[in-house]
Amino acid sequence: MRKQRMQAVSLLFGSLCLAAVAGGCSLLPVEEEELAPPLVQPVQETLTLYEVKRANIAKQITGVATFASDKMDYLYFTESGGRLVSMNVKLNDTVKAGDIIATTDTDDLETKIRLQEIAIEKLKLTLQQEISEKGAEDPAFRSKLYDLESAQIQLESLQKQLDKSRLVATVSGIVTYIDPIQPGEEVDAYKQIVTISDPKQMKLIYTAASQNDLAGVEINMDVEVKIKDQVLTGKVVQTPMTAPPNNNKAIEERNAKSLIIDVKGLPEDVTIGSQADITIVTEKRDNVIVIPRAGLRSYMDRDYVQVLDGDSRKEVDVEKGIVAATEVEIRQGLNEGQKIILAN
Repeated sequence: MRKQRMQAVSLLFGSLCLAAVAGGCSLLPVEEEELAPPLVQPVQETLTLYEVKRANIAKQITGVATFASDKMDYLYFTESGGRLVSMNVKLNDTVKAGDIIATTDTDDLETKIRLQEIAIEKLKLTLQQEISEKGAEDPAFRSKLYDLESAQIQLESLQKQLDKSRLVATVSGIVTYIDPIQPGEEVDAYKQIVTISDPKQMKLIYTAASQNDLAGVEINMDVEVKIKDQVLTGKVVQTPMTAPPNNNKAIEERNAKSLIIDVKGLPEDVTIGSQADITIVTEKRDNVIVIPRAGLRSYMDRDYVQVLDGDSRKEVDVEKGIVAATEVEIRQGLNEGQKIILAN
């Protein structure tokens, strides 16, 4: 009986093992099936198109100009090394021709001049006495004449030195510029110290970033001048090419990138420092092929556009004309109705 029971247990255990072996795959974790990657739709290229057409185009210069005196006195010392003693004016002061604007140290120069003037007066008295006693032909009298001439030459030399130590206004007007130099500091020769402007004679000054920005501007070109809500007409009266030479380096540099504009019929409230918006048309053409500048492409010396030809691009060489701020004239290579691709 016991033997039969042991056989039954062995048979049951064997059956369980076989079942476990047979079902081993189902007892282990099921590996996930490898999924195929999703299909990626190709990115559709978005093209910005422009239909070629005719229009008017103008190349123009726009900016803000400032009214300044047409008659200005630029004051500067002609010798270096002197130390500034006094600045006798401040900005917006009104001065008259002949006023002493600034001075440098002169040591005892004024004393020397006064002593020389006294010496000359004494020589003149001596000469008057001798000519009455000895006559003009007397050798001693002639010697005194030479002494007088020598003393006068020395006085003139001292006076010139004193003049070089002073800045004197040659015109009446308003002080519109003062260098920040302080008393006690050395002055530099020909460095602008003070500017005096005549408020009765004004012109409009436009200064560009560089001379190249004024290319195409010529004398007598019309200028649209807008002052607040009023529109006036001006004329170009000076360009960098027509500016007169000047010994002052600062003025030379300013003239090299500036325009001077004459405006008639100015409102009474326009003063030195007032500003106006200006527009100068340097080139203009009507009814020509015009495209956005974003449509023109350049490589080396080649100018071309990309034309939409069916579903593909086609490069077409073109000849450009006027190049304005946002548009460009195409003289050859394109026809109305073609569609070009703009560069993004």
